[in-house]
Amino acid sequence: MVALVRTVAYLGLEARAVEVQCSVAPGLPKFNIVGLADKAVGESKERVRAALSSMGLALPPKRITINLSPADLPKEGSHYDLPIALALLAVMGVTDAEQLADFVAVGELALDGRVVPSPGVLLAALHASEQEAGLVCPAAQGSEARWASEVPVVAAPDLVSLLNHLKGTQQLAAPSPGEVEAAAHGPDLKQVKGQETAKRALEIAAAGAHNLLMVGPPGAGKSLLASCLPGILPALSSGEALEVSMVQSVAGTLEGGRISRARPFRAPHHSASMAALTGGGLKVKPGEVSLAHMGVLFLDELPEFQRAVLDSLRQPLETGKVDVARANAHVSYPARVQLVAAMNPCRCGHLGDPALACSRAPRCAADYQSKVSGPMLDRIDLHVEVDPVSAADLALPPPAEGSAEVAARVARARAIQTARAAETGARTNAELDGDALERFAGPDEPGRKLLMQAAEAMRLSARGYTRMLRVARTIADLAGADTVGRIHVAEALSYRRQPPRA
Repeated sequence: MVALVRTVAYLGLEARAVEVQCSVAPGLPKFNIVGLADKAVGESKERVRAALSSMGLALPPKRITINLSPADLPKEGSHYDLPIALALLAVMGVTDAEQLADFVAVGELALDGRVVPSPGVLLAALHASEQEAGLVCPAAQGSEARWASEVPVVAAPDLVSLLNHLKGTQQLAAPSPGEVEAAAHGPDLKQVKGQETAKRALEIAAAGAHNLLMVGPPGAGKSLLASCLPGILPALSSGEALEVSMVQSVAGTLEGGRISRARPFRAPHHSASMAALTGGGLKVKPGEVSLAHMGVLFLDELPEFQRAVLDSLRQPLETGKVDVARANAHVSYPARVQLVAAMNPCRCGHLGDPALACSRAPRCAADYQSKVSGPMLDRIDLHVEVDPVSAADLALPPPAEGSAEVAARVARARAIQTARAAETGARTNAELDGDALERFAGPDEPGRKLLMQAAEAMRLSARGYTRMLRVARTIADLAGADTVGRIHVAEALSYRRQPPRA
């Protein structure tokens, strides 16, 4: 007899259908799992054996073969435990094999028979919805699975409860969708004294989802400004929150099925490896740039990152996705992020202060900043100098305008872009491209003349030229202007910084 149970394999943010086929045939007692399974799947037979033993069931003394079909698709992870156990129980006659055909099953088994969480349940639920099937998953992740439309979800705490539910002798309660967490509030812009130019650049970056680089001495407030950014960004829409939650589900960081409307804010240390930042590794997982999808990726001390690691971000910043190619897998993760970076002007950090700067200035600045490649800097829309704050500035009372007032202006600008998205498909000005960029961000004649003069004088690349148009469009949206004018182009150009020369 052969029993079949449906499950999934995760390939990036895609759940591929997998069929667990179980056969028990005469022969020497042996338990084999075939179908391009990794070590975690291979160890499943020991967890399944122990879980069934805890229920008082022993495996039949025959040749047991588990085939994970299609056999050429790599299978990774511990979520195959539950479907393998169910297929075995169906072959043994403990449960009805036909009833299992209506479900997709995922979950890891503990040695005592409990069904414990495994990453990717939200993706499995969405796949089950597409297949018009139900989902069997761990009880701890039932609220996560319930976010996938009206999928019938059986959230089982252990194998015994699941079998009783399938037989009709016990009814497991249907899980409810997880909570929607309110956006968390970080530092307020009222805490930032002085730095009006940097605050204005932060507002423009938030309004159009533009990349931002802040350059200034230690203690000038660069990190504080970056931490204020989530407080002025609009909350995620329902669709965006689901996208972000799918990435978190695959990464195993979606706790309790709670979906947050707050935009992600990721700040990896400068010692992060390429796999940690862009994704990959022995078992391919999303990196920091994907975990920050639809949010902010903050890189402090930018030149201290390895140059190859920084350059690996060039493609995600341009395309909004990461393609991880390995010999045994090729996966894509979304990476539509807003990059915010901070750096000192030189290694000592006091380039502009003659009393504190080292004797190698300005050569030290050119050497230090050259650690960041030109193509990487070209992908950053706004470059702003953050000047040191004096003790007299710190003694002043807090500014009257805080994050709430700035967030209101950002929300109005984003609303304009949302209305425009119906025609372009671009959610923010940072995504405008092609004909849409010319139609909506093309400046008037005085603005075009200024932009052409500046492009020649500053030797802007084609990428730099289009990014200036996008920033100018955002400045016009903040001002409520229908057309991009000379004043908007002039302000956008003021944030384009030339690297120091030795």
